[in-house]
Amino acid sequence: MAVRGSGGGFGPSEASNEVPAVTLRRDRLLAALTLTAGIGVVLGVPFALKAGAEFFLPTVAALVIAIALVPVLEWFERRGLPSPVAAMVCVLGFLVVANVALAAIVVPAVAFFRLLPERITRIQHNLAPLVELYGTLERNANRTLSKLASIPVTSTTHTTPVAPPSSIVELAATSAPGVILQLFFGVLVVFFFLSGWTRLRRQAIVNRASFGGAMATARVIQTMVDDVSAYLGTITLINITLGAIVAGAFYLLGMPFPLMWGGIVAMLNYVPYLGPILAAFLMALGGLMTFSDLWYALLPSLVMVGCHLVEANVVTPLIIGHRLTINPVLILISLSFWGWVWGTGGVLLAVPLLIIIQVVVGAAGKPDIAGFLFERGALLRQADEDAGPLPGASPKA
Repeated sequence: MAVRGSGGGFGPSEASNEVPAVTLRRDRLLAALTLTAGIGVVLGVPFALKAGAEFFLPTVAALVIAIALVPVLEWFERRGLPSPVAAMVCVLGFLVVANVALAAIVVPAVAFFRLLPERITRIQHNLAPLVELYGTLERNANRTLSKLASIPVTSTTHTTPVAPPSSIVELAATSAPGVILQLFFGVLVVFFFLSGWTRLRRQAIVNRASFGGAMATARVIQTMVDDVSAYLGTITLINITLGAIVAGAFYLLGMPFPLMWGGIVAMLNYVPYLGPILAAFLMALGGLMTFSDLWYALLPSLVMVGCHLVEANVVTPLIIGHRLTINPVLILISLSFWGWVWGTGGVLLAVPLLIIIQVVVGAAGKPDIAGFLFERGALLRQADEDAGPLPGASPKA
C-alpha cells in the first residue's frame, strides 16, 4: 500500500521510483521519432537522387575521383607546389590518362564492330549447331505449351512508340551538350575540391569543440581517403595488368586489335561480378566474328574467364588482403541500388561509395534498430510481465 506524505502526494522513495519510468518513456518517444524520420529519409533519398541524376551523378563521381587523387595532390604539395598548381597537375594528368585509355578502346572498337553486319554469315555458320539444338528445344517447348494453353491470352496494354532520332546530328544536338556540360562541371568540382583540400581538412578538424572530436574527424577523413585511394589505385594496377595479359594472349591467338580487347577487360573489371560476365560475352562475340571454327572462336572468351578467375581468387585477395574486404552481399546490393539510381555511372561508383559509407558509418556508429525493436519492445515486455512489474512501475489494478 502506497504511503502518502503530508501534502497528500507520494513519499520520496515512491517519487524517485517514478523517474526511471518517465525517462524510459521519454527515451522511447525520442527513439521512435528518430526511427520514423530515418525511415522517411531512407525512403525518400533514392528517389531524390534518381530524379536529380543530372546534378548528383557528375558531382558524386567528381568527388570520388578527387578523393582518390588526394594522395597524389599531397605528394606534389610535399615537394613545394602550391595547392592550386598541384590540383591543376592532378586534373590534367587524370584527363590525359582517361582520354588516352578511351581512345585506345573506343576508336578500334568502332572500327571492329562496324564489321558486324559483314560477319553475320560467319557467326551464323559458327553457331549453326547451337542454333539447331536451340530450335529443337524451342519447337518441343512450343508444342507442349500449345497443348496446355487452351485459352488465348489477349493483351490490353497499348504502347506508344517512341520515335528514334532521325540522324546522328539530331542525336548529338539533343544529348551531347548536356554531356559536355556535365563533364566540364565535374572537372571544375575535382579542381576546386583538390585546390581547397588542405584548408578544408584543417577547418573540419580545428572547428571541433573538443580534442576527441577533432581526433575522430581527422581519423575518419584519413581513413576515407586511404581506403578509397588504395582501392581505386590497387584495382587500377590489377586491371591494367589483367588487360595487358589478355591483350598478349589475344595477340598470340591472332585476334585483331588485342590492345582494344585488353582495354575492354580492364575497364569492365571495375564492375564486380557483372563486368567480367559482359566482357566474356564480348570476347565470345569477337571470336565468332573473327574465326571460322566454333571452339577456336570461343577460346578468347575462355582465356579471359581463366585470367579473371586467377585474378579474382588469387591475385586480388593476396594484394588487397583483409583491409578492404567487403561483404559480397553488400557489393551486390550496392551495384543493384546505384545501378537503379544512376545506371551505368552508378554501377561504376557502387564500390567506392560503399567504402565511403562504411567508413562514415563505422565512425559515427550504426543505428541499433534491433535493440530499439526488441530490447525494450514487445518481446522483452512480455518477459518482464512474466517476471513481474518493473521497478518503480505502478501495480496493476
